[in-house]
Amino acid sequence: MQDFLKRLGIQDVNQGAFAGSWVPCSGDMLESYSPADGSLIAKVKMATAKEYETVMSSSVETFKAWRNVPAPERGNLVRELADTLRKHKADLGRLVSLEMGKIYQEGLGEVQEMIDIADFSVGLSRQLYGLTMHSERPGHRMYEQYHPLGVVGVISAFNFPVAVYAWNAIVAAACGDSVVWKPSWKTPLCGVAVINLFEKVAAKHGHPGLFNLVIGTDQEIGERLVEDERVPLVSATGSVRMGKIVGAKVAARLGRSLLELGGNNAIILSPEADVELAIPGIVFGSVGTAGQRCTTTRRLIIHESLVDSVVERLKKAFGQIRIGDPLDENTLMGPLIDEQAVDQMMSAIEKLKSEGGSVICGGERLDRPGHYVTPCIARAENAYQIVQDETFAPILYVIPYSDLEEAIGYQNGVRQGLSSAIFTRNLLEGERFLSQAGSDCGIANVNIGTSGAEIGGAFGGEKETGGGRESGSDSWKCYMRRQTNTINYTSELPLAQGIKFDL
Repeated sequence: MQDFLKRLGIQDVNQGAFAGSWVPCSGDMLESYSPADGSLIAKVKMATAKEYETVMSSSVETFKAWRNVPAPERGNLVRELADTLRKHKADLGRLVSLEMGKIYQEGLGEVQEMIDIADFSVGLSRQLYGLTMHSERPGHRMYEQYHPLGVVGVISAFNFPVAVYAWNAIVAAACGDSVVWKPSWKTPLCGVAVINLFEKVAAKHGHPGLFNLVIGTDQEIGERLVEDERVPLVSATGSVRMGKIVGAKVAARLGRSLLELGGNNAIILSPEADVELAIPGIVFGSVGTAGQRCTTTRRLIIHESLVDSVVERLKKAFGQIRIGDPLDENTLMGPLIDEQAVDQMMSAIEKLKSEGGSVICGGERLDRPGHYVTPCIARAENAYQIVQDETFAPILYVIPYSDLEEAIGYQNGVRQGLSSAIFTRNLLEGERFLSQAGSDCGIANVNIGTSGAEIGGAFGGEKETGGGRESGSDSWKCYMRRQTNTINYTSELPLAQGIKFDL
């Protein structure tokens, strides 16, 4: 086993449940293979219903104590999380690349997101503000305040195996919540490593079990977490299909769900764009993480006057993408997560052709160990069903347009609504794109691509993307309960709305 895995506490066989300490599990063995070459990294013994109950009971008890810790003191713990992550950034970034397949620079970037959200949350711990308002009754004071919510359940996806968890868990911890994490079964070792790091900090501060983990099947663990009335908020990242199931089950018990689901993101390329600026944004947006980001650029809505020249430049750029070992610092695109993902990409290309589209370049399965493909550029129409559906792979659909209204119509003409962008030097076009009649996405950018959100802004989307908001801005309110308070400091008891009720 490589030294950096040992430094992260990864064993040949790991337990899949943490409840203040690692819990021996009785489920099946889950083997984690690197998508880069198919080699076995390590194994995880999955949790069953019995271990789940141990984890949840621990989390409930931890919350009861943690909620009473002053918020700035909670911020001190979060600060140490950031310091710990800085110390282990290189090792954790390597694990992300090894187990998920994104290139090492992106693995490092993902850990940096964890550090950034921890730094953000330190300040947040002193800014959990409520409001004061004037009462209509004399001698009364009204205000609202926010209290810790409870045990927060986090279900994360394989494509960002550590950062999205941190967006939720670290903000939730600053808000006074405990956290139970079900990571993707495709990247279980990333979950084990993060809990190893976080637990050292939590235990040092006297709160073991603040960050708990449960790895298991969707049927035995996922459904329990979603249906558990002890979990007031479930934050789930993944497919639209998964989100509809989670949303319905949580709603059935009147709980809260924070859903981050599919993206079918587009860049509009205006004839007034700086093409030199746009090309790198298009290429990274469509090829980064091998097209396995929820913010991946999947559609290039390009003015008809630019199609031929820009496509030629993109073909050249795609041909220069160095595909290979994600831990090789010269690599620009690693593998897809597994062979099923490769099959889905090949199937999408066949569906594209059957609907009348055509491949311009790429879209081939590479004959080598691992799950490698070449990124694809294809001609398509926005109405094609395969364009309407999200394929989690590096396929960029080129869709011509004639005027801006048509382009915005194409941009909005899908069921998903996560990220969007326009490249233009025309102020009127940029403002039109950002207006209430412009992009209908949760994220709308001008002269930058669809991918690479900063933690300072709220992250999330509309329509089938789920409507959730994570990370910065006032997303912290998702993890707290709001309470309105009224204090009467007189000897009278006037009623609201001037109601008279004399006894």
